Amino acid sequence: MTTADAILFLTWAGLTAYALFGGADFGAGFWDLTAGRRQGAAIRDLIEDTIGPVWEANHVWLIFAIVVVWTAFPVVFAAVASTLYIPLTLVAIGIILRGSGFAFRKSVADPDLRRRFGMIFGLSSIVTPFFLGAIAGGVASGRVPPGNAAGDPIGSWLNPTSVLGGVLAVGLCAFLAAVYLTSDARRTGDAALVEAFRGRALASGLTVGTGALLGIVVIHADAPTLFAGLTAGALPLVVLSAVTGIASLALLARRRFALARGTAGLAVGAVLWGWAVAQYPYLLVGSLTIDQAAGPPATLTALLISLLVGAVLVVPSMVALFVLAQRSRA
Repeated sequence: MTTADAILFLTWAGLTAYALFGGADFGAGFWDLTAGRRQGAAIRDLIEDTIGPVWEANHVWLIFAIVVVWTAFPVVFAAVASTLYIPLTLVAIGIILRGSGFAFRKSVADPDLRRRFGMIFGLSSIVTPFFLGAIAGGVASGRVPPGNAAGDPIGSWLNPTSVLGGVLAVGLCAFLAAVYLTSDARRTGDAALVEAFRGRALASGLTVGTGALLGIVVIHADAPTLFAGLTAGALPLVVLSAVTGIASLALLARRRFALARGTAGLAVGAVLWGWAVAQYPYLLVGSLTIDQAAGPPATLTALLISLLVGAVLVVPSMVALFVLAQRSRA
């Protein structure tokens, strides 16, 4: 493994953490928006209580990935940022509006204002992962060439693979959130709330699974290089994702919520790593490999050392934060 490979491995680990924790936060916004009236107050109270202590901390992983790619693979960073600037801008706006809506809703007493801020929080929780998925689809389908603004500013993210990536990202976030919240609801002792999230987890899991199956046709037609990778080297990860996804539904049906959290996270993580393996060794599909995109060796070495030192400080802190947050709800 080269230094560039090691840095990319750590970057993908950070993105996986963002998908598993930040993704669940986005999904919580989806369920907050669609909570309805009958159990709406109880659902929103649980969501606020669950993500309140950690929702800002989860963005650490996204910031980490952006900084590392910018430093280690500046050619790729420039190509992606200059071609996909529209969805990237919308992601940034979505993150800002989402945080603002969530924070202001808790600080106002007027019911109408609370409803408006709640809608901002919920809608931006859907828009943001959609455009993150669309960006991933643009890169994975080979629509981002090297160079400054060398790609189509519209077609690079508004295409079948990107739309599929956006829809699946929203669905996966909703599925993860529902599974996590089912387990959290159990601690409240509210059986109706547990069943509400259990039903949402099962429905979203079945929907995402069906969408993923249909997506195979889309990827085959629109992103042949990605399809070839997914059905070759990445096939074990694709199978792992499918098996653990089905296992999650079975565990939810049997009310084994703690185990379902683990298998659901594994299913989503396998999707991300399957994409990475399918695209390897290219960072920009069909045009730029990892070695071609890597920065100077001295920069990579210094960055890798910094990452390892930073991991010693950040990872235990994040683990402590989540453990304390879980204990506070126990």
